[in-house]
Amino acid sequence: MTTQSKEWILHSVIFSLKHEQGSEAERQFLEDGQRILTSIPTVSNFQVYKQVSGKNEYRHGFAMEFANQADYEAYNEHPLHVQFVNERWVTEVEKFLEIDYQK
Repeated sequence: MTTQSKEWILHSVIFSLKHEQGSEAERQFLEDGQRILTSIPTVSNFQVYKQVSGKNEYRHGFAMEFANQADYEAYNEHPLHVQFVNERWVTEVEKFLEIDYQK
């Protein structure tokens, strides 16, 4: 188990894509998201999830950890993140919910 400071942040987003479930486009988006976002230096413990609850309509989740607020802000402003959001997220994601946690 990793030691987390009071500044630690768990950033999570659940989302549904415009692509058909099980499609090549869906698979490519999830793979590209993981590849691109994990290449940002301040991102740690990046996970891709398939949402299985019948209590909401979202289908996927991305979750990642940041050591502190400065690392989280560096991620948000990083050119790779900005490019992914502008070129892929806004065109391929149908709906999403973003949640950030601290202990």
